[in-house]
Amino acid sequence: MDGHVVVTGVAGFIGSHLAEALLAEGHDVVGIDALTPYYSQADKRANLARLTAQPRFRLVTGDLAVLYLDPWLEQASVVFHQAAQPGVRASWGADFSLYVHHNVLATQQLLEACARVGTPRLVAASSSSVYGDAPSYPTTEESTTRPVSPYGVTKLASEHLCLAYAHPAVSSMQVVTLRYFTVYGPRQRPDMGFHRFLEAAYGGKPITVYGDGEQTRDFTYVSDVVRANLLAMTAPIHAEAVNIGGGRQIALNEVLDLIAAATGRKLRIRYEPPRPGDARHTGADTTRAEALLGYRPEVGLADGLAAQAAWQAERGGIASRRG
Repeated sequence: MDGHVVVTGVAGFIGSHLAEALLAEGHDVVGIDALTPYYSQADKRANLARLTAQPRFRLVTGDLAVLYLDPWLEQASVVFHQAAQPGVRASWGADFSLYVHHNVLATQQLLEACARVGTPRLVAASSSSVYGDAPSYPTTEESTTRPVSPYGVTKLASEHLCLAYAHPAVSSMQVVTLRYFTVYGPRQRPDMGFHRFLEAAYGGKPITVYGDGEQTRDFTYVSDVVRANLLAMTAPIHAEAVNIGGGRQIALNEVLDLIAAATGRKLRIRYEPPRPGDARHTGADTTRAEALLGYRPEVGLADGLAAQAAWQAERGGIASRRG
């Protein structure tokens, strides 16, 4: 598979969408995934279903921290590093070792292999969690990075590792780290907010909101994130961190109104105290993304939520507002 591309975390929410887009553009794709038990294996296998049916896709199952990666990276034109242990709230306590393993050690092992085989470009997934509670919004890449969760700390460490390996004394690799702001859409992980809210709405169950609902987020539709990755393949960048956002900062209470509209259900909302590690606000300044990548978000929140609602309704055998 000379001239192929590699996608780590290929069975995940974003990784599977990205691999499909790369195949659609004519690339041969090697996908690597540890298939960790953070959420259902059945969900991950479903994410892979369209990929494994295609002859130009090859799945490699294994943990990046221990897998001998050189054979899969040799001759790869780009490596897309999407693999990570996700979840802000779960990163506190005893499970922190999993975050260090999958977000820091695995990234370092991948980078060592990239340096050995001469990978020309790495596009790595980072997170808005690296900013924590920023003093002003929208947040630029020059803002102070001060994570407020162990997860955010490991993502920042992973990002710094990626940029360190782009130093000319280490390798000739070009590195782009994309700081995603709350990604949503079909295949969103079951622990994420929109997935939980939609599931509760369709099931007639209460929606739990941690905080007063006036916290704001910049939500980014998955196809916009995929497009940012594709643009980053050829952008004239040596070593940069770039915000990828949805273009609008919105309060969670407004999101709940959109969910009610998308599902056609009356919501029952229960407010509970905020959880440790949840930033009060996030908002992306995407000036650098537009300048360096030519990126602008294209999918508005109402349309994106409707698409995710329809996907979840179909999975649950529910008549959605679209159908």
